[in-house]
Amino acid sequence: MQVRNVMSSPAVSVGPDVTVAAAASLLAEHRFTALPVVEDGELVGIVTEIDLLHGRVRHDARPPLPAAELAMGAVPQTVADVMAVDVLIAAPTTDVADVVEAMRTRRVRSVPVVTGGVRGRELIGVVTRRDILAAIARDDGQLAHDVCNRLARHALPGRWHVDVHDGIVTLGDPFDDETGRQIAALLAGSVRGVIGVRIAAVQL
Repeated sequence: MQVRNVMSSPAVSVGPDVTVAAAASLLAEHRFTALPVVEDGELVGIVTEIDLLHGRVRHDARPPLPAAELAMGAVPQTVADVMAVDVLIAAPTTDVADVVEAMRTRRVRSVPVVTGGVRGRELIGVVTRRDILAAIARDDGQLAHDVCNRLARHALPGRWHVDVHDGIVTLGDPFDDETGRQIAALLAGSVRGVIGVRIAAVQL
């Protein structure tokens, strides 16, 4: 399963000059945990919930105030003041398993999806933990239905016997046609939620 099969597109993003308050409002409105930061069509950073909280949540004004609070400087005003520029990114063809592992090790909840552009960072979508969970939560009946429809549109309708168990698709094929099998496996594997594809020979 590739990122393009599960990502959300188009992505909701902000510019670096957007105010912290406006970015926070956008996060709250869409119930996101992070927003890609885009300038001139290219990804330049990412801003998360905790980034936007930086310097914005003060101790209660009642005395005594902590010494650290008394020493606090200027409050960040724009996304550029708080965003991270070292961003974990993915391509549309990145394997979702690799994204999940990167999310786990780097403890991030969303990954911008980029392609092309002047610097190779044109934002085309975002993949989140929620997107991936929604994909793997699809039941086998839904997956079988979608796989059958996709094969019917592109690869000899009625030829394939489709069985799905725990997200693994088995394609039964009565013909000795390796090229056709490879195409069918690619088509079935592109269905959102499919974990893997197997080909099994069947008798006519």
